[in-house]
Amino acid sequence: MSIPDVVRLHPTPEQYAYAFGGREPLLTVRPGNLVELTTEDCFGGLVRGVDDLPSAVCTFPFLNPVTGPIAVEGAEPGDTLAVHFVDIRPARDWAVSATFPLFGALTATHTTAMLHPALEERVWMYDVDVAAGVCRFSARRSDLTVELPLDPMHGTVGVAPAAGEVMMSITPAAHGGNMDTPEMRAGTTAYFPVNVPGAMLSIGDGHARQGEGEVCGTAVEAAMETVVVIDLVKGLAPASPRLESDTHLMTTGSARPLEDAFRMSQHDLVTWTADLFDLEALDAYQLVSQAGLAPAGNVVDTNYTMLGKLPKSLLDGRTAYDGLHDRLRGVAEEYLRSR
Repeated sequence: MSIPDVVRLHPTPEQYAYAFGGREPLLTVRPGNLVELTTEDCFGGLVRGVDDLPSAVCTFPFLNPVTGPIAVEGAEPGDTLAVHFVDIRPARDWAVSATFPLFGALTATHTTAMLHPALEERVWMYDVDVAAGVCRFSARRSDLTVELPLDPMHGTVGVAPAAGEVMMSITPAAHGGNMDTPEMRAGTTAYFPVNVPGAMLSIGDGHARQGEGEVCGTAVEAAMETVVVIDLVKGLAPASPRLESDTHLMTTGSARPLEDAFRMSQHDLVTWTADLFDLEALDAYQLVSQAGLAPAGNVVDTNYTMLGKLPKSLLDGRTAYDGLHDRLRGVAEEYLRSR
């Protein structure tokens, strides 16, 4: 298997975007191209120590920068953009996390108003050891240090929204965006609905690791060196982003309240299962009810994200998108062997 053309995108600070939609592409690629790109952390690299409070060193709305957009030749509304993550690697030997007043799952927020004070703003620095495959948590109020396995992923991946809408990069919705699911790791293929000509893919918000739900509001936030291979399926656009790993098919729903995000992801998983198995809807509903999983993406952003997840071991030879994930996986393996 020959390696497709490789193109590179390393934006300068002024080229980072903070929204999906409304921008001209930084790069145009053909379906099948590999893209080597860099991304900055959600703080734009400005939080470098425990005394660098985000409220002091960052300026709203310039948070959560994304690399892009990347236009894809031939992508038209109604198509499906496939993005396979070949490699995601922390670019620095440190990463950062924080708590914020009025942001997070276990504090008062602007929409969950409380009389008691919000949680304090506090920063944690993580040592990142790529060779050892760990990042090191150090408690701020004790001597505890814990080594956590690296599990690099991107919290924010998406395309331009429909109808010319521009959405801030912190918001997940039907276009993708800040879904914050740990499933968006190397080896995963993500499928996005194309809403505008060129699709306009953007990627950012690298996490050295993250627990499901991103409960405090931030993960182990890290700049990344990332490689993706991009492809296109004509038609078949999903209602919301879908994911495929070697072991599972996954669907997403982003909304508030959380139960609506859950319903959206489960609805797509049931209808996708019905299509793959040629099942009547209630039979698919029954199968997903007994075999499916429902991990959380985020429960802190402007919309919440839930996933529906079905083991591919049930497929018995059936494939999604005509086996595209396996083909892109093969391209990724060939690229990694050639490095």
